[in-house]
Amino acid sequence: MDKDYLKRQNRAPIAEALEDYTSERVVPFDVPGHKHGRGNPELTEFLGERTMMLDVNSMKPLDNLCHPVSVIKEAEELAAEAFGARAAFFMVGGTTSSVQAMVFTVAARGDKIIVPRNVHRSVINAMVLCGAVPVYVDPGAHEQLGIALGMTPAAVEEAIAENPDAKAVFLNNPTYYGICSDLAGIVKLAHAHGMQVVVDEAHGTHLSFSDRLPVSAMSAGADMAAVSMHKSGGSLTQSAFLLVGGKTSDASGNDEGGEAAVNRAPQIDPAYVRQIINLTQTTSGSYLFLSSLDLSRKRLALHGKELFDKVIDMAEYARDEINNIGGYYAIGSELINGADIYDFDKTKLVIHTLPVGLAGIEVYDLLRDEYDIQMEFGDFGNCLAYLSVGDRIRDLERLVGALSEIRRHFGKEPLVSLPNSYIAPVVVLSPQEAFYADTEHVGFDSSVGRISAESIMCYPPGIPVLAPGERITEEVLEYLRFAQEKGCQITGAEDSSLQTIRVVK
Repeated sequence: MDKDYLKRQNRAPIAEALEDYTSERVVPFDVPGHKHGRGNPELTEFLGERTMMLDVNSMKPLDNLCHPVSVIKEAEELAAEAFGARAAFFMVGGTTSSVQAMVFTVAARGDKIIVPRNVHRSVINAMVLCGAVPVYVDPGAHEQLGIALGMTPAAVEEAIAENPDAKAVFLNNPTYYGICSDLAGIVKLAHAHGMQVVVDEAHGTHLSFSDRLPVSAMSAGADMAAVSMHKSGGSLTQSAFLLVGGKTSDASGNDEGGEAAVNRAPQIDPAYVRQIINLTQTTSGSYLFLSSLDLSRKRLALHGKELFDKVIDMAEYARDEINNIGGYYAIGSELINGADIYDFDKTKLVIHTLPVGLAGIEVYDLLRDEYDIQMEFGDFGNCLAYLSVGDRIRDLERLVGALSEIRRHFGKEPLVSLPNSYIAPVVVLSPQEAFYADTEHVGFDSSVGRISAESIMCYPPGIPVLAPGERITEEVLEYLRFAQEKGCQITGAEDSSLQTIRVVK
């Protein structure tokens, strides 16, 4: 990194402006109504005076999130530089709002988007709102682990051949489990067919800051990426970046035929993206969120490589220790096959639990209830510890010790016959058509053959088992029954007990 870059990235314009504001002893006759905390002493005691002082509204010296011209604009430019993007937007509605903005940008009603089935619920919800139509690609599932894999260029090429009118390709990269697709290869393929590529990089903030990790969306040439800064980047929960990539004029490589791969996809205009964001994002953006993004970007830009190299080393240490316990399998780079596991995010600590006779959700519950260890999530066969800039070796040692005790005290005969986590959807209507159609509630067991008007998923990770517009099959119902039996949280359905499902009349 050159000195000019370091000098620029050492700034935090929003945080600096807030510091100046608090030193001016301004008398507030604007919102928020707590007036620097004086109006709500109990909340002030709970959160602290400084937090309440910094919870302010947009004003001239602090800029405006909807139409930034000063400190927010400068902070966005610094974020774009740090992530290698053409433009960056501060998002205070979580990565969900970033994902929805990407879908709204690349597709309108009736437009097709090629997506893997293991997309987050926010993608389906975005299609409900804008009327886009999903073209699903089966990511496949790992036979042993039961986790969704990445999209391959071959699978995307097949989807493009069958749907040459699609507007964009949407990818998860990396997945919750750290599985990465051949992002650069898919970008090249989609661009050659005039399709834009947008990436849910919620779990890949760190990819831009270490050469020991898979390629980031911006480095791979993607048109847009949603980056969940609060997940591994250290900002406050609900804060994220939306990145816009640049368009190259010619090839970065050659295809098999030797011809240059030209980017034929329309270039995304950041000014239009701002308009899209302003359709749904609040006009009262929290300066707590904004300053946390600003300061976290600064830290990663200046120290990201050393920070994430440390996280990688901790994850590798924990993997070795867990695998030495016996029974458990903490997955790693050995899974890479250059195809549907094109690469692996080494910071992800995914623990396969079936060999010790316990479902992942059962280990998740035991760790929380018996050992006061909060994991990110547990599914049927796996449990995930989400490692980031705030983790410590001694905490990982505590996790390893707890897993060893769980195996001794609660272990059983290995489980091998759990349902596969991927169920091929039968799409009958667009998500928007089904969601807004005339509907009725029918009994869970009698819903087979009907068209769902709602999304139903196990959360986390929030991947739909059933989405609006899809035909309900016995396989879907069997999967949901098993999920309930194992204690998974079922979300999305109007009837949380799942005694009934909302279907199209």
